[in-house]
Amino acid sequence: MFTGIIEEVGIVKNIKKGTKSAILTIACSKILDDLNLGDSVATNGVCLTVTNVNNSSFSADVMNETLSKSSLGSLSNKSRVNLERAMPANGRFGGHIVSGHIDGTGKITSVIKDDIAIWYTIQTSPKIMRYIIEKGSIVIDGISLTIAKLTHDSFCVSVIPHTAKYTTLSEKKIGCFVNLENDIIGKYIEKFTPNSNRINHEFLIKNGF
Repeated sequence: MFTGIIEEVGIVKNIKKGTKSAILTIACSKILDDLNLGDSVATNGVCLTVTNVNNSSFSADVMNETLSKSSLGSLSNKSRVNLERAMPANGRFGGHIVSGHIDGTGKITSVIKDDIAIWYTIQTSPKIMRYIIEKGSIVIDGISLTIAKLTHDSFCVSVIPHTAKYTTLSEKKIGCFVNLENDIIGKYIEKFTPNSNRINHEFLIKNGF
């Protein structure tokens, strides 16, 4: 489990590509302090398992399912990636509950400076837009952000200078693809609520609400 608060930006040191898989080796420093084999690291929002670690980098396997559902397949040597270790039991939820299981990708269609902030507009699929609400949470390349505006097929976030400086968002331009993870709470509520598609004002009154 993660929180969407990026600890460090790492650099892809090597990519060993298989037929439908890859092994990523990422150079970093801060998160290596207590990183061990089998630990989880959110890499651009994707939960990866550490398979090798030394004093300057860690490696992780990336399977076909992950490559097809995320933007990790477009990484190359020297690409910069957002990194976050799994949250300890006594840690703070600085962002929101993040699983590291990507729902899909989105395409940046607009980048606008607004005084100290930067507005990003991201177009994505109906499957992802279904769980997006204004002022709700979204994970973009591992970063916990708040939805500021939305349309039927896109949403906007406003990013403060600190987030832009200490993540890879400042490098993203129009046309770039980013990994997206919806708020997991909304998905679970829908899954375990009978007839969730039919819940409306009339339904609630009829059932005593």
